[in-house]
Amino acid sequence: MTDDSRSHPFRDSVQDIEAAAGVPDTPQTRAPAYRLAFTDPDFMTREELRPVRLQLELLKPQIVMDERGIQSTIVLFGGARIPAPDRAETARTPALAELSSYYEEARRFARLMTERSMTSYGRENVIATGGGPGVMEAGNRGAHEAGGQSIGLNIVLPHEQAPNEFVTPDLCFNFHYFAIRKMHFLMRAKAVCVFPGGFGTLDEMFESLTLIQTGRMKRVPFLLFGRPFWDKVVNWQALAEAGTISPEDLDLFRYVETAEEAIAEIDNWKSDC
Repeated sequence: MTDDSRSHPFRDSVQDIEAAAGVPDTPQTRAPAYRLAFTDPDFMTREELRPVRLQLELLKPQIVMDERGIQSTIVLFGGARIPAPDRAETARTPALAELSSYYEEARRFARLMTERSMTSYGRENVIATGGGPGVMEAGNRGAHEAGGQSIGLNIVLPHEQAPNEFVTPDLCFNFHYFAIRKMHFLMRAKAVCVFPGGFGTLDEMFESLTLIQTGRMKRVPFLLFGRPFWDKVVNWQALAEAGTISPEDLDLFRYVETAEEAIAEIDNWKSDC
């Protein structure tokens, strides 16, 4: 945290918040109009302030991660409902129980990548997930077990989405805007790993692929864990044959089954590029 008193001669905002709290209690000081604008929740949540809130939500994680020295991330997308193997018997469906193997693979992959990250003092290849349960928990858990840090980009939802216990507390962020959250997933991404999941996972996967396909984002290793799952969910070849995507678009991603295969793809990408 910077010391504002050294950069300019004016009183800083913290001093004025403290001073404003100590004024006499009068009708004037109780009135909403008297509140400092940036401490007034009713004002900050007005419709007209949406552009400011968007900017704040972009800036806060950016500043915190810059201060922590995080230079690159390995992004893990995947289903919130996929259970750990030891909780598979409580899964909603037999198919979800079978997918629990990908929880374990995400955990192993995150642990191995975090061990590498620690050689750069946690600046490079930091695991970043959506911060919730399922595959997200597995990613943060693997990083935690390796003794490293990991990022959780949470979002306020009516169900399922609360921070898992393995996210590094100082890197656990909460979002209101999906769009800004998606930006933070990709701004530092050195690789994108997509595990089986539902609407949210599909949304994140297709938006990321579209950014790469259209040249709005540079190419990075884009790995789909679990070819049997993805072949059933998306008929990629049919899209190419119909001409709605180009045949070369199928080269934007690779299938992998294990943590070791994923790491090999990332390593080969580094050596090829």
